[in-house]
Formats: sequence, structure tokens, C-alpha cells
Amino acid sequence: MDNKAANTESVLTFGELLLRFCIDTDGNWLNENSLPFYIGGAELNVATALALWGIPTKYFTSLPDNDLSTQIINQLMSRNIDTSIIHKGGSRLGLFYLTKGKDMKHDTVIYDRADSAFAELTTNTIDWDELFKGTSWFHFSAICPALSQQTASLCEEALIAASKRNIHISVDLNYRAKLWRYGKEPDEIMPQLVKYCDLIMGNLWAADKLLGITVTPGTDKSGQKKIYLQEALNSSELIIRKFPKCKAVANTFRFDQGSGIKYYTTLYTDKKLYYSAEYRAEIITDKVGSGDCFMAGLIYGFYNHLDPSNILNFATAAAFEKLFIAGDATKSTVEKINNAIRYEN
Repeated sequence: MDNKAANTESVLTFGELLLRFCIDTDGNWLNENSLPFYIGGAELNVATALALWGIPTKYFTSLPDNDLSTQIINQLMSRNIDTSIIHKGGSRLGLFYLTKGKDMKHDTVIYDRADSAFAELTTNTIDWDELFKGTSWFHFSAICPALSQQTASLCEEALIAASKRNIHISVDLNYRAKLWRYGKEPDEIMPQLVKYCDLIMGNLWAADKLLGITVTPGTDKSGQKKIYLQEALNSSELIIRKFPKCKAVANTFRFDQGSGIKYYTTLYTDKKLYYSAEYRAEIITDKVGSGDCFMAGLIYGFYNHLDPSNILNFATAAAFEKLFIAGDATKSTVEKINNAIRYEN
């Protein structure tokens, strides 16, 4: 993917900041009066990783104008994230609850984000010139347009504004079934947004659900890497055909094996499919944020003009390393990630 932007320009991520509360399966948090929590949100997790890796990074969200928000913003600033464009307004912060050790697709996730400050944002209220000043890359996820038609329209306004300024755009096809509750199917909304994107990341089943890129029936039950890689190639080619602005498509394959994980990824660009080494672990710490870390790794690679195989290797190792870090965002440095890259297939 051609990226001519100067490396002094920022990556801007756009989405809702959330607090994640981690309940345990046995209810001990009730007896101990202790409930671990993390600051998160898919787009913030991407911003945290990029800032840690030395990429100039800005983050846009909306937070209530109160002391809690001030403390959170100070925390983000300590991560070297530019918070100057965060909108102040609304009455509450979005929350969600997730049983320890589960991922965001699990039935145990409970959202409490209705009428949040971010969800209340409307079109024609944001100064896009100010927002995109000094920006070369804009990132959002499918979580935002899942909240409401109002938020989907806001995303489209942002994408149009970014496109007019020739800013590279990426999207993570996060599919959250519990969020799509406002009378629209994902594939009625997402194609109108994805058409602006240069880089699309997700997995085969998210592309099916969100973009209408059909997966061959029975693929999910095959268990065969060869079949998954062929489906990744087919899906990527169909996506680029359907959305000609797109120059690169990435897919993740993460399979739970008891308490362990098997993980590998693909990247399709310039009519070639690249695939990573296969990573395995018997025990992991936290599944949340691994996909966000992979997304950040892709942006990091393209931003720094790495070749496709190196982009994929870095992003995959970054995502896998996140599985051993508690919390929503990575703490792994570039050096640590480079040392963790596996090359055997």
C-alpha cells in the first residue's frame, strides 16, 4: 500500500473510551469488595500501542466534563497520546463487564454504554479541520457504527472529511452482535463506510457478517490451515474487488484449545497473500486487546514503510505477545516484539 505521508504526521484513532470491569467466574469479587478494571476501547488500545512504539498518535473520543475524565485524560497523556482533540460533553462514561479470561465475542460480556458521552455525539458538531490537522492516518472500528444510526452517520462524516484530505484510512471489522440493536443489519451499514478505507482488518466471519463477503459453508469446521488460507485469499480478493480504494486486507485466525491458543494471520496486498508463522501457547493471561494490537502493528508497519512480510511478522508477534499481558492495551516494546517474531511455518 502506497504511503507517502511524512513520518512526523500523526495517526488519529476515533472511538469510544470504555472502562472494563473484570468479574471472576466464582463471584469472589463480591466477597472481597474488589473489582479489577482497565481503561480501554478498541481505538484507544490501538493508540496506546502506537504511542508506545514511537508513532505520533492522537485520540478522539467524547468524555463528560468532570474530574473522572480529567484523571483519565492525564493517564492517556502519560502514555504519550495527544488528547487535545478529545471532546468534552455528555453525562456519562461507557462501561462494560467481562468475565476474567473471556474474549469480547463471549456471551458473558455485558455492555452499559447507552447514552454515553460518545454515543450522544451528532453530525455537524465536530471541526474536522482542527481534528485532522497534522494527520496522515485515520483509524476507526466497526464498533462505533454498531452503536446507533446517529453514530454510524458520524463515522461516515468523519470518513468523508478524511478522504477529502487524502488521509489514509483503516478499519477493524470488530463484530459485536450485542451492539447491533437499532434495526439495521451490519451489512446495511458497514459497506458504505468501508468503501473509504485503504486497509481492512478482521477475519473471514466478520467480513461475511459485516460486508456480505460469503465464507464457503463448512469452513469454520474444517480445522485445516490450508483451507483457511485459501479462504483468506478468496475473501481478500473479493473485498478489494468490491471496495477498490482498499489496497490491503488482513485476517486473523485464533483458535481456542482448552486454556491455550493457536494463532496465525494473513495479509493480502499487491495481489499476493502473505501468511505468518503459527504461534501456540498453553496458557494465556488476557484475550482482550489482541486484535487491537494486531491492528496497531499493521499501521506501525505501513507507517514506517516496511515490506509486507515484515509488517505481518511484526503485527502478528505484537498481537500474540498481548495475550500474556493483563489489561486492554499492550506494554510490549518494539524491541521485545521484534525478538518474539517467529519465522518457521
